[in-house]
Amino acid sequence: MAAEATLTDLAVLLERFRAVRQASIDMCRPLAAEDYRIQPAAEVSPPWWNLGHTSWFFARNLLLPLEGEYTDTDRQLDFLLNSYYVSLGPRVKRGNRGHMCRPTNEQILEYRHSVDERLERLFETLPPERTDEAVFLLTVGIHHEQQHQELFHTEIKAIYHQPPAPLRPVYRPSGESRQVEGPVEAPAPSRGEDLAQTTYTRFPGGAIRCGFEGPDWCWDNEQPAHEVYLTPFALANRPITCGEFLEFLDDGGYRNPLLWLDNAWSMAEQFEWDAPLYWQRDEGRWWQFTLGGMKPIDPDEPVCHVSFYEADAFARWRRETFSEQGDVRLPTEYEWEHAARSSGASTEQANLLDSGRLHPRRIGQPDAEAGPQGMIGDVWEWTASYYQPYPGYRPFPGTLAEYNGKFMDNQRVMRGGSCLTTADHIRPTYRNFWSPETRFQMTGFRLAKEV
Repeated sequence: MAAEATLTDLAVLLERFRAVRQASIDMCRPLAAEDYRIQPAAEVSPPWWNLGHTSWFFARNLLLPLEGEYTDTDRQLDFLLNSYYVSLGPRVKRGNRGHMCRPTNEQILEYRHSVDERLERLFETLPPERTDEAVFLLTVGIHHEQQHQELFHTEIKAIYHQPPAPLRPVYRPSGESRQVEGPVEAPAPSRGEDLAQTTYTRFPGGAIRCGFEGPDWCWDNEQPAHEVYLTPFALANRPITCGEFLEFLDDGGYRNPLLWLDNAWSMAEQFEWDAPLYWQRDEGRWWQFTLGGMKPIDPDEPVCHVSFYEADAFARWRRETFSEQGDVRLPTEYEWEHAARSSGASTEQANLLDSGRLHPRRIGQPDAEAGPQGMIGDVWEWTASYYQPYPGYRPFPGTLAEYNGKFMDNQRVMRGGSCLTTADHIRPTYRNFWSPETRFQMTGFRLAKEV
């Protein structure tokens, strides 16, 4: 790309950078000072750390290589704000981020402002021959911060869920206009009458292309594009709903070890899983905790906050209990991507962070001819695929090689984004990944089956 063109790109990118950085500050406005310091679990970072880490990321991966200077404050914060970059030196243990009273919230905000000011000065004097490098590094930093913006919302939800039920605060009232009339009762077993209404779209299979192609930017784990052979399959036209998952729960799905993988059953026993995370049964009625407070469970919403293990157990239950409905299972990530591309899945009309709902929206039963719906937004959808490199995979250069590639071990792939993902951050080729027991993310699933 010519220097003149990349300078234009850089100017546009700087506007996006400013907007993304401001968005992180705006997300914190509903917080009290105490909220910034809490860490209820090792995988849930406190807000002060997220604000600091995203700033450190720009300082370490952009200011240092392009400006060649690293301040005393940068060096002092290396140990505290480095996440998992082993090549960059020692770092505080992940579960200890909520044990520190320093740096203060004010000091973190001052550091954030300092990084932003230094970046602005850098780009005013950047030599043209380094513009390509700057565009790449700034783009990575922006998308990195957007990932942490999604994490911020799931983490503050976990933080707010910790106090006793009467004290659980509301982060922000839901933007969803429709409210359920009342909490739903746990349904009696229906022998799959509702489940049988699920419609599927058939895909003929064959050789298909997967992975990102084009001139735009993507994560290293989305490349290279390559050919995959798929056998014929069918994909459900909507994610599994809360009402459908209640049937699994009511039929003893959490009490039947024959439905669960061995590691899954161990996790379910260890953590006493008996429903999706944030669900609560009160006098025979079901509620769930949301960023807008306690809400009655809507049976037409996609089920959310379930692990891969729970999704897999549901698929086994569905397959064994209602065998006449087909040999159902979780889709592979290749099947999911092929279906998303074939059905024209896009961010238009999708329920993403930009909508302000902060919660999955209710979905009707799509017309059988409409194809898969809701594949972008609402909930991340678990797939059956292990997180592995594509053939010919090459990680990002330098220390950014640690960003994705080293996690290609014992993780499962999720696709599609959620109601907490920003619209300009998601696409059908985007590969998210978490360990299979993860529940605090906005995770759901849909089924596939052989044809």
